Amino acid sequence: MASNPSAFLKENFIFHRIILVLLLSCTPDSTNLSKDSSPSQEVSPPYVPSIPLSLRTLPLDGHFNFEDIQYAAKDFGGRFYNLPFAVLHPKSVSDISSTIKYVFKLGSTSGLTVAARGHGHSLQGQSQAPNGVVIHMESLRLPKMQVHSGGSPYVDVSGGELWINILHETLKHGLAPKSWTDYLHLTVGGTLSNAGISGQAFRHGPQIDNVYELEVATGKGEVITCSRKQNADLFHAVLGGLGQFGIITRAKISLGPAPERVKWIRMLYHDFSMFSGDQEHLISRKITFDYIEGFVNINKTGILHKWRSSFKPSDPLQASQFKSEGKVLYCLEVALYFNPHESNIISKKVDELLSELSYIRSTLFMSEVSLVEFLDRVHLDEMKLRAKGLWDVPHPWLNLLIPKSKIGDFAKEVFGNILTDNSNGPILIYPVNKSKWNNKTSLVTPDEDIFYMVAFLPSAVPSPTGTESLEHILSQNERIKSLSSTMFLGTKQYLCHYSTQEEWQTHFGPQWEVFVQRKSEYDPLAILGPGQRIFQRTSGKRTVARVQVT
Repeated sequence: MASNPSAFLKENFIFHRIILVLLLSCTPDSTNLSKDSSPSQEVSPPYVPSIPLSLRTLPLDGHFNFEDIQYAAKDFGGRFYNLPFAVLHPKSVSDISSTIKYVFKLGSTSGLTVAARGHGHSLQGQSQAPNGVVIHMESLRLPKMQVHSGGSPYVDVSGGELWINILHETLKHGLAPKSWTDYLHLTVGGTLSNAGISGQAFRHGPQIDNVYELEVATGKGEVITCSRKQNADLFHAVLGGLGQFGIITRAKISLGPAPERVKWIRMLYHDFSMFSGDQEHLISRKITFDYIEGFVNINKTGILHKWRSSFKPSDPLQASQFKSEGKVLYCLEVALYFNPHESNIISKKVDELLSELSYIRSTLFMSEVSLVEFLDRVHLDEMKLRAKGLWDVPHPWLNLLIPKSKIGDFAKEVFGNILTDNSNGPILIYPVNKSKWNNKTSLVTPDEDIFYMVAFLPSAVPSPTGTESLEHILSQNERIKSLSSTMFLGTKQYLCHYSTQEEWQTHFGPQWEVFVQRKSEYDPLAILGPGQRIFQRTSGKRTVARVQVT
């Protein structure tokens, strides 16, 4: 035996894992072992043999994977790594229900958790389940997508369906969802568990406000159909509920008539107050654009030249003479949907709307594309980044919802003092009308009639130093978050991440008590959504530790 090197290595490996488990279990504050600001990853504790192996014999229509599941330990954010015990590939809703029921019946001492994983686009480990079960929602293809026409058209889809697939299928019926995200290769259950926000939200609200009905597998394993009129508390809890109350297995999503074409327009501003004033003017207008967003450009070279690949300048000569270097410029991006026979009417409408705005006249660029080309525009950027090997890098994104009354000072402080150099990713900024958002859902927003989505979307290049390094970007994010919590009260994080329950309580404010009550009702053992780090799964046998990875 002693002469077998593989046996020796295996025994030595197991010995070290056992020692690490003992060390972690003795740590009084294992959720904050690393105090410095350098980049860290969330790492699951080593495999604990007491986790039940009878999952292997659970009768299912789909199957479990226990090997080659490293992909489920990662996400788009690229900063957290938590290896699950198993990955479920469900073929039916009963697979999900049976799995959760199984974990629920184990009781509070097992420590086993369950997380739904869509397309893997969470940013900070939210869809991970350390030593738990990750449900690969894209495997759930039932019920088959069905489009229902009529007075209130809708599409009935699986919670694991991608929005891009919904777009293509509904267009066959001359219909489409009314509210979108900027990136469509996300699952229905994923966006509805957060909000789903894009440039249509000022008019239609977020995606969570465009749902007629849900089917949900709760933390007890119960499968419940819910809507505004049936099991309404669960319906509103799950929408924007961060996966804490149930897993969305099916959704009926509101549809509207689908236009064929899109007028896509960009223009620049020097002055933030003019830029934001025009945005607010447009979202308050009854007749306006169908999509309204904006970008911040800090000391970027040749902005208009880069636009020429997709847009045409209204004045080519003046556009060629415009210089963007050394400036902070604000881009207003708008779109108007139409059908080919409406071309003349739409052109007049565009001219009328643009005449009311204060943009730099030489920077007006326009394009005309199909609805699919417009809505799936970010996917083209994804393909380019993948080709360069720059897609699978850390994405330390920061998304904030900022009250209108604070946005001017926020812009001055952040874009003038903190982000003083060329950023390596988009910075989105646009206002929405709170009146279009349902205040019964779990999503929390600023308490003003108009608030702004501000999204910092950088990519960290593989460099230990410099402005594009992960450490530098995280440091900037912390400065922005600290500023928001002290100077710009009322600001809320979107796609948020906190380390303590106290921070979550502050985030939810008056809604915290309702949030806790709903957790107790629908997931009393805190089985679901462990990656959000809101509620601690009770267990005497295992703990989740945050350790520094070097």
